[in-house]
Order: sequence, then structure tokens, then C-alpha cells
Amino acid sequence: MASTTTQKEVDRELPPLLKVYKDGTVERFLGSSFVPPSPEDPETGVSSKDIVISENPSISARLHLPKLINHESQKLPILVYYHGGAFCLESAFSFLHQRYLNIVASQANVLVVSVEYRLAPEHPLPAAYEDGWAALKWVTSHSTNNPTNSEPWLIKHGDFNRFYIGGDTAGANIAHNAALRVGGGVETLPGDVKISGALLAFPLFWSSKPVLSEPVEGHEQSSPMQVWNFVYPDAPGGIDNPLINPLAPSAPSLATLGCPKILIFVAGKDDLRDRGIWYYEAVKKSGWNGDVELIQVEDEEHCFQIYHPETENSKNMINRIASFLV
Repeated sequence: MASTTTQKEVDRELPPLLKVYKDGTVERFLGSSFVPPSPEDPETGVSSKDIVISENPSISARLHLPKLINHESQKLPILVYYHGGAFCLESAFSFLHQRYLNIVASQANVLVVSVEYRLAPEHPLPAAYEDGWAALKWVTSHSTNNPTNSEPWLIKHGDFNRFYIGGDTAGANIAHNAALRVGGGVETLPGDVKISGALLAFPLFWSSKPVLSEPVEGHEQSSPMQVWNFVYPDAPGGIDNPLINPLAPSAPSLATLGCPKILIFVAGKDDLRDRGIWYYEAVKKSGWNGDVELIQVEDEEHCFQIYHPETENSKNMINRIASFLV
């Protein structure tokens, strides 16, 4: 008997990450499965829950609260975290980020707000940047007497004098651009909250010209170039848009970064390694009046600490993150 199964027609694709079909559906090939929040994680003692920041556009978050040691009203540093995934994969609700951020919350004793921003291609950039900014404003509104959709954990346990932002890869890129948005003096956060520091792990930056030891041959076909063109096809300036190229001619000066300290991680076997070093050197030369530190972890892959948090290098990285978030 002949099969009645019909092959869906592909509209466009971003190998090996995803395919978009002509009927509008998207098939993702990478990323970990979703898991529910936990009242108390058996490994770390961290409690987590999901909250809605905005219905339209759809923005939500998973909160990670470490086990309280001193008393029920204990105040903790806050980390607003943006997950990675090339702006088109992964989730605040995924197994990998649930496990990783439970460890970070526990080790650093911080309240983590992991933002679930809209993904491309269903929502092309700049949607993720706008969602990230809206989430930042929502969190900091809890420092005022008039929070939006108030969240008890933030009111009871959040210390807005120790307020951090950060992320991995695409999420680190979102955090960098948020720090510029605050530091440029054009916009302020509710309650005039200041960002205490930015944690940028394996940040996703790129440009039309290779830097440092990046190969010249094949640069036009490089993975970051393909990703950017896919997730932001209408980007003014293309790959030299200031959101992805912080040294583009039209980019705001790095001297205006709106925080006093930045911690950058790069991995020796990561294709983004040179970009992190390039960014670090550019920040140092910019005249920015803050402290920037670069930590290079040799012989490790992209986002190794999320995939393999049990290794010695991962433990060392998380300990360094904990000492930054004070």
C-alpha cells in the first residue's frame, strides 16, 4: 500500500541548527528538552519557579532562589541572565539551563532571573534585544514602590545595590548591548538602578573582516555570519551592525558601557575565542572607566561549563563567577 505521507517543503534552513518549512513551521535539531521548575532541587537545594513578564509580547522568566541560610528575609545579589543559542535555540526552561543556573545560584548565593526571550526565525531580531531590555526594566521596577506584575521573591530577597547582568554567547551579546543602552545616558532603569557588573561568557560578536588569528579564507561562510544573516535578515549594515560588531563605525563608544566591571570568558577550542579577546582589548583601549578581566580556559569547547558542569574546569569557572557576583 502506498504511503500517504507527504514531505514538507523547506523554505529556508540554517544547518545544522534548524529548518523552516513553507507552511511556517520550524524544526529545531539542537537544544535540550524543557523541564519544569522545582520547589527544591535535590542536588543544590535551589528553588525555581516560572513567571510571566509580559503577555504581549510574550516574555517570561525562570527564577532560581538559593537555599536561604540566615533568615527568611535575606537579601541576595540579583543576576539577570540571558541564555545562549544563536538567538534561535535553547530556553530558560531547558534542562541544560535549569541545571546550570541552579548550580550558579547555589554556589554564588544569588537570585537568578533567567529570561525567556522570543527566538528567531519566528521572531527575527531585534525582538530578543527588546525582550531583554523589557525584562531588565521589569526586574528593576521591583526596586520602586510601584513594581509591574510584582514578584515576591524579588521584593523580599533582591538586593538592587548588587544587580548584575550576563549570559552566554548570544545571551552575552544581549547583556553587552543592554549595558551600552544604560551607559549611553539615553535610558535609565526604574528606580535608577545601576548595573554592578556584566558577565560575558563566550560572547557572540562578529564583523565583515576577520580579527586576530581568525582565518581569512571562508570568513564569508563562517557560522556566525550565517547565523546573523538568518536571525536578522534586515539588519542595517548587515554583519557590521553595531549589535553584532561593537567596533562598527556607527557603534556607540565602549567607553560608555554602563557598569563598573566586566568579566569575560573564552575557551581555547571555541571559534568565538578570538572575538572575546578582541572585545576585551577594545574595551581596555576605549577609555572606559571600569575593570575588565579576561579568563581564557584552554583545551575547552564552547559553553563547556553548561554541558559538563561536573568537570574541574567548569567548577573553577563557576567559582570565579561566584566571586564576581558579590
